[in-house]
Amino acid sequence: MTAPQRGQRRGRRPQGQKRNPRRDLWSPVPVLDDPEPIKPAADPTALIDSLGPPPLRGHSSIAEYHLAAVIERAAAVATALAASAGLLAEDDDS
Repeated sequence: MTAPQRGQRRGRRPQGQKRNPRRDLWSPVPVLDDPEPIKPAADPTALIDSLGPPPLRGHSSIAEYHLAAVIERAAAVATALAASAGLLAEDDDS
């Protein structure tokens, strides 16, 4: 790697290139569509279960247990958050 020549600094743009003008923080943004109703997963751990046991020699069963616990808790919190926002899908059982 060569040292920068005199008058040049690393990480600087050549004089001919200009930056994009900054956007105003308070500029209007496009309106988003209403979100689709959220249906909680029947088995939130299905994806991680499909990968098989964690590759932790001698500790895979305890790791599986803790991973499943974290995923199930995250799914419960996400479902509660969706319910509090009125975004849960209606049950088909009704």
